Amino acid sequence: MKRYAKTTAATLVAILLLAPGLVWAAGGGGGGQDLVVVADTRIIGFGFLKYLANLYNTNVTVFATWAVVLTAIYGSALGFLMDFIMKRTGIDLTSRKIVEH
Repeated sequence: MKRYAKTTAATLVAILLLAPGLVWAAGGGGGGQDLVVVADTRIIGFGFLKYLANLYNTNVTVFATWAVVLTAIYGSALGFLMDFIMKRTGIDLTSRKIVEH
């Protein structure tokens, strides 16, 4: 009985591991088709957003560089803004004492 249970379990595991390659969504065993993702530039009029959308469609490396640079700039600006607001409300984080027990 133990041998039958082990054989059945091994067969079920093999079927579960091999099944995704057999389904039609995988392209009939030959792998799936490439999915192309593009930004729709028809509705964007002009300006920096149009530039970024066209850049995303043509040169992903430069788009990624812009994304990193803009994220750093936005993060720094928000940090300085929140620090300014907190100082105006009386919370000064530059002179806080760290107490560790």
